[in-house]
Amino acid sequence: MTVRSSRSSTEAGEAAARPPWVVHCDGSAMPNPGRMGIGAVITSPDGTRHTLSQATHATGCNNEAELMALTTALQTLKAQGATAVLAYSDNSTLVEQLGTPDAKPIERMASLFDDARALLGSFEQARVQWIPRHRNAEADALARAALGFGPKPPPKPTKKKRR
Repeated sequence: MTVRSSRSSTEAGEAAARPPWVVHCDGSAMPNPGRMGIGAVITSPDGTRHTLSQATHATGCNNEAELMALTTALQTLKAQGATAVLAYSDNSTLVEQLGTPDAKPIERMASLFDDARALLGSFEQARVQWIPRHRNAEADALARAALGFGPKPPPKPTKKKRR
């Protein structure tokens, strides 16, 4: 999802020249639905890394936890004065809902998506992009740790069949 605001071409050029803050976010629900944990790795334009790992006081499904991880990270960035953000998530539902204007809404989670859209729209530049799960392992581990679980084990290599 790319969010643009109406600014002069000079302001837009200056905003485009600023490197974005990068967020890798993930959420977990144990069981699903159940207790929710959120995790995020936030990297500032100068390369400084910050991590976020917290359990929520609510229960819900993994999609709700994913949205809460994104919105919490975006709120953190607003407090830091960030103007541009590139957020990565391995949750295709989240990315599709936020990036496709005609996506069929998920009524139960509509207010969470509205909050995320409003936060994204408050930045000069904002984009949410899908990444494969294995490239989001650190954020996943932070979300799981918030609930007292260790990281997921790496996938087992597949055995080749002999002929």
